[in-house]
Amino acid sequence: MMPVLSRLVSLNSRRAQHQFHRLREVSYPVHDKGPNIVSVREALKDIKSGSKIFVGGSASSPTPLLVGLHVEAERRDLREYVSPSTTFIYTVPVHGVPREAQRLKPSSSDYEISVDCTGGVRSNALFLGGGQNKDVNEGRVDFVPIFLTDVAKMFYRKRIPLDAAFVTVSPPDERGFCSLGTSVDCVRSAVTMAPSLIGVMTKNMPRTHGESLVHSSHFDALVKDDSFQIYERKMGQMGDAEKQIGKLIANNLVDDGSTMQMGVGDVPDATWAALSNHKDLGIHTEMISDGVVELINNNVITNRLKTTMPGKVVTSFAYGTRMLYDFLDNNPLFHFAGVEWTNDPRVIALQRQMIAINSFVEIDITGQICSDSIGRRLLSGFGGQVDFIYGSSISDDGLGKPIMAAPSTNKKSGESKIVSQLKPGAGVVTSRAHVHYVVTEYGIANLWGRNVRQRAFDLIRIAHPNHRERLEKETFERLGVSIFIFLFLIMHALKRLIFHLLFTPSVDLPVHKKDCPNKITVEF
Repeated sequence: MMPVLSRLVSLNSRRAQHQFHRLREVSYPVHDKGPNIVSVREALKDIKSGSKIFVGGSASSPTPLLVGLHVEAERRDLREYVSPSTTFIYTVPVHGVPREAQRLKPSSSDYEISVDCTGGVRSNALFLGGGQNKDVNEGRVDFVPIFLTDVAKMFYRKRIPLDAAFVTVSPPDERGFCSLGTSVDCVRSAVTMAPSLIGVMTKNMPRTHGESLVHSSHFDALVKDDSFQIYERKMGQMGDAEKQIGKLIANNLVDDGSTMQMGVGDVPDATWAALSNHKDLGIHTEMISDGVVELINNNVITNRLKTTMPGKVVTSFAYGTRMLYDFLDNNPLFHFAGVEWTNDPRVIALQRQMIAINSFVEIDITGQICSDSIGRRLLSGFGGQVDFIYGSSISDDGLGKPIMAAPSTNKKSGESKIVSQLKPGAGVVTSRAHVHYVVTEYGIANLWGRNVRQRAFDLIRIAHPNHRERLEKETFERLGVSIFIFLFLIMHALKRLIFHLLFTPSVDLPVHKKDCPNKITVEF
């Protein structure tokens, strides 16, 4: 096996060759050129019909520019709707486009939003969020199914040639350097490949470290708007199911010294909360939220045992509350990097005891994971789920654990998330061959190396009790299991019925033996 250091050198060499094709580098000052601070209208004066514009998203959505763009498109008639001259914007999840633009007014603009702003621009989403899923499902917005890591590659290879990039940045420091703040992810690739760079500059954007620096002299236009607040995540209320899932993961699947990746949501929040007694955890992830702050302050997360960038929290973007953003501001503990590196499965595989925790909408009894839709209705996108699930599964030390976790039922409808077949039209994000650990509040199932019938049995055991009998019948109908398996399922159902009749069901959720995380003990 190639030593880790040699592999790192090899990967960095390939990365340098790959990025050699950048249109420009933005981290050095351009001689005799200062920042060009203008109004929104002046900043957009060179946007023409048919322009392809990248728009940064999540916390750093440049809403003042989006509002101005929609108004300018209407005022100047930049395009004929859905024609070759359409002005396209390519986005990750953004706030303020296109429907929200009608009710938002940037303070630095001379616009009053009084016209229909949805007709001037066509949005092409690279991930869904911020209300875009509704627009996609109703045909107002387009959608590109793509791994987040491939978005950066797509820009570098000019699969989508950009004309401009809209971003939100911090004010320049004494040397003229702005920071991309909460979002480096695929933003930096767009910044380096777009001929025109336009930014909203606000003091409310934290100054982050890593690959986030852009010298102000590279901007064609900067709009100063200190009244513009970057977007904050609305924190959900963790339920009992999420708390139990967090405990199961923390107590059975995460060892001291592990390197962690988690997404955003109630299950990740509950898992971070359950890790308070662990030691020397590290982070190499696509994104971070508020849950890391307390663990860093309490020395649970030290990053000291990490393989790459020991001592650093490595991420590509952040999305949380103001508390998180203030913690990130000028904090050298955090290293923000592009997703083409953070999400590279080869880099992920180098991490010590890599734990990847992601969620799902549905999983069928063979292990197919749907994470981006409910039937035909699109909800999100691919993001980095597959990259981290695969990267952790091929970890160099053989100790990586790919984990898919979700409550056993949908909160609103009560429907089981473990199903005999995915809903018609549902997309498979993570294949049945990629899946290892699956966790609900009722237990842990390790599907790796299990045949289809075994998988079905394991998953039914961690489904909600109200749905198990139906799942057993549907499994029999779908898989055509032998009479012996069928009788075994019947006996299992009878045994469960007898337990329910003879004993009062325990209030406690199932307990798993810490030393045997691959085995499932379901108590009734």
